[in-house]
Amino acid sequence: MAKITIKETQNPTIIKFEFDDFITQNQNFEFKNIDEAQSSPLAQQLFYLPFVKTVYISGNFIAVERFSIVEWEDVQDAVAEQIEAFVNKGGTIVNIDENKPKKQPITVYGETTPNPAALKFVVSRMLTRNAVEYKNIDQTASSPLAQELFKFPYVKEVFIDENYISVTKYEINNWEEITLELRTFIKQFIENGGTVLDESLIETATKNDVTKDEAFDKLDVTSQQIINILEEYVKPAVAADGGNIAFDSYNEDNKVVKVILQGACSGCPSSTFTLKSGIENMLKSMLNDEQITVEALNA
Repeated sequence: MAKITIKETQNPTIIKFEFDDFITQNQNFEFKNIDEAQSSPLAQQLFYLPFVKTVYISGNFIAVERFSIVEWEDVQDAVAEQIEAFVNKGGTIVNIDENKPKKQPITVYGETTPNPAALKFVVSRMLTRNAVEYKNIDQTASSPLAQELFKFPYVKEVFIDENYISVTKYEINNWEEITLELRTFIKQFIENGGTVLDESLIETATKNDVTKDEAFDKLDVTSQQIINILEEYVKPAVAADGGNIAFDSYNEDNKVVKVILQGACSGCPSSTFTLKSGIENMLKSMLNDEQITVEALNA
């Protein structure tokens, strides 16, 4: 017997009706009206409700977007009962197209990071050569995946680089409550052909490489040495923890080096302190200058 759990989302017009088990075979569906919902008898039935605007079916849930003629608190229990009754009577949620080309399976697993608020989801294939960080949904034009992740109410920031997605969460949930949902969503999104990053929309970053080279050439020798040390010795270790580090500036007068922390490293007091101390000691040693200090800035 199907049992539905009602879950609010970040969008007040959308509510999720969750099942105990998965209801689709690694596919996501979105229906805007009854005509589009030919493959989903359940979605068709839901569209007979006058307030239903959009029906999403994915993973272990059905999400419904409402028109503003009602509030969810007035109708959500009735909708949950209708879905339960439909499924328990043997109704078809969605007809899976068996002729649809098989998606290339991937593996996704979660890795802890030094930042307890961030988890690194490692994917079994390369995603991008460009490290990109998103602080909110408004910044996600170049990443449909990040845009979808921000629809989870507990997702605070998303950082994508190489073969991993680093997600920073709000404190409202513990990782054990949400890791499976996020991992499954990322896996299904990528397997179903979803775009992780639209490289054309972040092309400006690569186009700026020449500008960066020119800027590098104009820097003082110490700044150039610091950048090279960060690139060669620090960045690989930081990337392994789901983060990134970027050179900001070096003040020749007070010998303060400013670096920018991104991804899992951003906003984590312990990793900020650890990185700051580690980088500081490395620069003092490699540049043979005990007066150098490091300031770690969050992106």
